[in-house]
Amino acid sequence: MSSINKVVLVGNLGRDPESRQTQSGRTITSFSVATSERWSDKEGNRQERTEWHNIKAFGPIGDICARFLRRGSKVYVEGRLESREVVDQSSGQSRRFWDVVAGEVVFLDRKDS
Repeated sequence: MSSINKVVLVGNLGRDPESRQTQSGRTITSFSVATSERWSDKEGNRQERTEWHNIKAFGPIGDICARFLRRGSKVYVEGRLESREVVDQSSGQSRRFWDVVAGEVVFLDRKDS
């Protein structure tokens, strides 16, 4: 096996999805997903840490996410990790960001009957 690049997340959207079109007309939808970890420390105090994940969904997956997801929606996201480098124009320093490129998004909110 050469390598594996796979990410699986279950969490809630932190903001409404934002969509844009590439020059070729393909949809890119971006949104953030929060995952939380809870534990008790040595003194028995409850602790919580929330991680924020940037998600990119392309094509039909992106179209569906833009149409049906909203802030607070619970989702399962499976995809791959992709890094990008951004240069700050004022300081000239580069920063690296990591995004999850979604291959599958499952809506986990219950529908009202």
